[in-house]
Amino acid sequence: MATEEDVRRICLGLPGVTERLSWEQPAWFAKTLMARMWEDGVVTVKTDEREALAGTEPDTYFWTPHHDRSPNLVLIRLDRIEVGELDELLQESYRIAGALK
Repeated sequence: MATEEDVRRICLGLPGVTERLSWEQPAWFAKTLMARMWEDGVVTVKTDEREALAGTEPDTYFWTPHHDRSPNLVLIRLDRIEVGELDELLQESYRIAGALK
């Protein structure tokens, strides 16, 4: 089970990532937003696998109508994901956010 502190540790361990508030929630930025706490225990990240993740594990991965216009954003319930998998998704989000371009 992952926590917000795991998100923070992983994000801030990546080169150039900073933390600041976005919509009154902790958020992490590379060149652009890479992750943000959506609500308690739920983080949003960027991934190219949103449909596949939500299709295979809808109790873990989902999105709201608010996210329909951003097809690479997915919400993750932290109490349903292992830290290693979260790390992989945050690494992908970091790449998509432009840090490695």
